Amino acid sequence: MIYAPRPIRNLLLLMAGLLLCVPGAMAGWETVRHNGHDYVTVRSIRAFYGFKTMLIKGSQIELENDVVKMRLTIGGQEVFMNNVKFVFSFKILPHQGRYLVSRIDLSKLVDPVLRPSYIPTSTPFNTVIIDPGHGGHDSGAVNRYGLEKNYNLAVARKLKRDLEALRFKVIMTRDSDRFLSLTERVKFANRFRNAIFISIHFNSGGRGRALGIETFTLSPAGVAHYGRGLRTGDFQQRTGNAHDSANIALATAVHGTCLLKTGRPDR
Repeated sequence: MIYAPRPIRNLLLLMAGLLLCVPGAMAGWETVRHNGHDYVTVRSIRAFYGFKTMLIKGSQIELENDVVKMRLTIGGQEVFMNNVKFVFSFKILPHQGRYLVSRIDLSKLVDPVLRPSYIPTSTPFNTVIIDPGHGGHDSGAVNRYGLEKNYNLAVARKLKRDLEALRFKVIMTRDSDRFLSLTERVKFANRFRNAIFISIHFNSGGRGRALGIETFTLSPAGVAHYGRGLRTGDFQQRTGNAHDSANIALATAVHGTCLLKTGRPDR
């Protein structure tokens, strides 16, 4: 499905600072401990963020006010805010007549997207580090038209020109067909301050059916990487986790803009 530009524009306005109005006197959060995880109720989310309506339609929960519409799937992890897709780390659960959202998803995704000006680690930047994925002997995905590593580099070079025209300092982890390990890319990027890091890939899908744009961020500590089960290493606090909230806010702005500008499906 290709989403209409208007809802995406509304979400980007949120990222620019037109935030939800939170009432001065807010009801306390309803918290629930369930199966070893902390949750908050959806009605708490409604009250805190000032949603005027809450409707249950089959397996869907819809929260809406004048600025944003949020749609959650009961028993699932997909969430839509103004028709832009997000994927929670944990399922939305029905429990004793209430609906639960994990506390991690609330604090690491919902709140930074709806209230970016409250992110304490958000700082100005003047440098963009572009990381064209793969390279050298690592070709990445392959189709009849070519190799992913070449597509990644071509897009990175165009993005570099566009950003430099906007007076950003742009650094590329590679500007030729050479292999860099993930560790080498991280060490290189960490040399620069006041910078953001964006890695470019063309992912593959089963039998050529994959279509659209998807954006990933570093998973919070204690959360499985998307597409696989939880591992011991997932509990390790990584350096980038200090910026979890800023990461998702940036990813939302980038992802929403890409959908708006290209008209491609949201994966």
